[in-house]
Amino acid sequence: MSTVDLMLQGFATALTPSNLFLCFVGCLWGTAVGVLPGLGPLAGMALLLPLTYALDPAGAVIMLAGIFYGAMYGGSTTSILLRIPGEAASIVTCLDGHEMARKGRAGAALTIAALGSFVGGTVSIIGLMVAAPLLASWLLAVGPAAEAVLMVMALVVAAAVSSGPIMKTTAMILAGLAIGTVGIDQLTGEPRLMFGRLELAEGISFVALAIGLFGVSELLLSLDEAMTERPKTPRLRELIPTREELREATPATLRGSAIGFAFGIVPGVSHIVSTFVSYAVEKRLSKTPERFGHGAVAGLAGPETANNATTGSALIPLLVLGIPAIPSTAILLSAMQIHGVQPGPLLMTDRPDVFWGLVASMYLGNVMLLVLNLPLVGVFVALLRTPMSVLAPLVLLVCLIGVYSVKASPFDLWVMLAAGVAGYLLRKFSYDVAPLLLATVLGDRLEVSFRRALTISDGDYSTFAQGPAARVFLVVAVVIAGLQLGAKALGYRRPKG
Repeated sequence: MSTVDLMLQGFATALTPSNLFLCFVGCLWGTAVGVLPGLGPLAGMALLLPLTYALDPAGAVIMLAGIFYGAMYGGSTTSILLRIPGEAASIVTCLDGHEMARKGRAGAALTIAALGSFVGGTVSIIGLMVAAPLLASWLLAVGPAAEAVLMVMALVVAAAVSSGPIMKTTAMILAGLAIGTVGIDQLTGEPRLMFGRLELAEGISFVALAIGLFGVSELLLSLDEAMTERPKTPRLRELIPTREELREATPATLRGSAIGFAFGIVPGVSHIVSTFVSYAVEKRLSKTPERFGHGAVAGLAGPETANNATTGSALIPLLVLGIPAIPSTAILLSAMQIHGVQPGPLLMTDRPDVFWGLVASMYLGNVMLLVLNLPLVGVFVALLRTPMSVLAPLVLLVCLIGVYSVKASPFDLWVMLAAGVAGYLLRKFSYDVAPLLLATVLGDRLEVSFRRALTISDGDYSTFAQGPAARVFLVVAVVIAGLQLGAKALGYRRPKG
């Protein structure tokens, strides 16, 4: 069956009334959590993950993906209006976006950011549609040994791109691997680290852990910070950029699309790196670099486009390799596994409805976000004016209901609260908790692949360096880690917390 036929089937899946509604809900909620300081895509996805348990696999993935790329759209609003990044990838948007707002061009800045986000998102979806099948056909020959090396590669890269010191990040990865061993051993059926608690037979609840680490801890951190500036709502006529602004934004948008897609396809490279690189490229190519940081349109359009172009290509490692390239996609991986869908090279043949339905829904979601973002600016400004002391209890209530609805387990509520307090304290002491979540997700798969490879090879550890796939993954791990450590040395750092 041709790609066109498969894509048409994907649209048939995405255009069902239920999936279309779920895509809309995901985009709307994602935009809202992107707008609210402290709640990024990972926290937003974790909060609604319990709702997907009653959905079919395609609908669940479509809604969560909508939250993922919707949050990338929404993060620009607070960056432009308040100079507060709604999520980490919008930090660069603060530099020139807010300066445009101070000069009375807030509406034009929001429109340029929305159009750039739409173009970058569309380019990344086309790239996902073309690149994923090609990569999947090559990976079908990967065995347990190469898969184990691939998991190690992902953890090495997570350590390289982490915002915390390397020793603290290593401790987080080891803690995540330890958490992943709790429960019944998948190969022998023996209980491990359960301490007599039957609630731990299936392991520590991923939903409770994720919502605690990234939802509750974000709320606690947000309560520490008071918002002193109040945003103003741009008028409708101010949303239209001038011809000169559009002329300056167009080439930056095209370059940002290419840069964002290239960085997103590499496991472990976060949106923050692609946006910084795009900003540096635009400043280097500009005939008036002195304007950057003082309201340069290219300094807004390029990074904001790169941010959303990275989003689509970041799904390629997840869907084709089964590896969450960035922390947010770990939630998608968990949702797929909960529904019995295993991402990897066989996903497109075993579950074409999930893969192609997701791709088609991203086309629709990008259009929805373009239509939603500008008319709803007034609503988002009203959200920004809500005191965190009022908003926090409401979000915490949603967290409690969400976790309890999964298994009706009071034990999971305590896990969530403990994870929230632990996440808050860890981040206060400069520990990056994202590698912990990644290691928890990958831990059981790494262990099973590792043990199976040793069983097949009769205990020969050299099996992990044999075969072209394993060697490629080893080389890629070294190269990516080296590049990211080099980027850190040059100042491209992920923000703490």
